[in-house]
Amino acid sequence: MIDFSTLPDENSKRFIAVLNKKVEMGRLYNALGHMTAGLVAQVGDVDSLCFLQYRDKEEGIHPSISHYPFIVLKADNSNKIRKVRGELLQRNIPFTDFTDTMIVGTSAEQVKATSEKSEQELEYFGICMFGDTSVLKELTGKLSLFK
Repeated sequence: MIDFSTLPDENSKRFIAVLNKKVEMGRLYNALGHMTAGLVAQVGDVDSLCFLQYRDKEEGIHPSISHYPFIVLKADNSNKIRKVRGELLQRNIPFTDFTDTMIVGTSAEQVKATSEKSEQELEYFGICMFGDTSVLKELTGKLSLFK
């Protein structure tokens, strides 16, 4: 059994994904998966993500679900995501993003396509971040839940 008294306040930190509502859902799911996996690597300290092992009645394990909430928000367009990205960069908050150049061909082709566009030319599908709840709410507070 998990001793919850030893864990940090589950609302002190959170994951937030902001997805571009103009992008087709299948592509958004792909982007969200890539960004989330990359964010774990970006944060680096896996223990800080506070992953729990859930157990069912038969002692089956349902592994690696974070103690912290994961909120999915929507942005009206790529520029809204670009603005959040700029704030994350300024504040040195870990994040990953996903752009239109990351869906073409192989990984090598995607890296090349990204290198051939300026940041302003990139179309953002989404951005994913992890950090203190109060700071992330400050950056994303005007965005609504993705439904």
